[in-house]
Amino acid sequence: MNVSEGFWSALLIYLVAVVFIALHFVLGTMRLVQMAIEDDDPDLAIRYVNMIKYPNLLFKPIRQSFYMLQSNLAFAGKDLDKAEENIRKSLQTNSSMLKEQEGVQYLQLGMIAMQKGDHKNARINLKEAVSKGLPDDDNLAAAYLQLSSLEINRRQNRLGKEYFKKAKALKPKSPEIKSQIVDMEKYMARIPG
Repeated sequence: MNVSEGFWSALLIYLVAVVFIALHFVLGTMRLVQMAIEDDDPDLAIRYVNMIKYPNLLFKPIRQSFYMLQSNLAFAGKDLDKAEENIRKSLQTNSSMLKEQEGVQYLQLGMIAMQKGDHKNARINLKEAVSKGLPDDDNLAAAYLQLSSLEINRRQNRLGKEYFKKAKALKPKSPEIKSQIVDMEKYMARIPG
């Protein structure tokens, strides 16, 4: 169009192209990642995530989601250091639109610290997760179960039992958490205090 009609006729097309290029850098491929996850195709989701070369250019909520997703992928791959690094980047993004996700991020930090054997930081992060709020009863029950386990390891049996009662009272629906409660209940019966 530029050749046949002239520059001014093609200017609108050029502007649209510039807008699309700018949107690619500020939105990235996160929508494609979301669609791949919904279609239960994690390999495709990872490929789309890896296409984002400049995450600092993404809008804050999208950047926060990007780092959270990176952390989840690293955690699933057992790369705990990278998972922790990405979850901290997500927290540093400090997006006001995703404030409700802060509790989930601290829960994940607590789980990472538990996997690393850092019980002190696990306890701190899990308490922070509970205080910030978690989106559902299953996450809250998981946090209380981990706190219960940590307190019992510290020989704080009474506090451990209180956390366990809170977890059990939530009546989680996740089969994994239900089985943890059943196992923990057997163990709790033998603990004094």
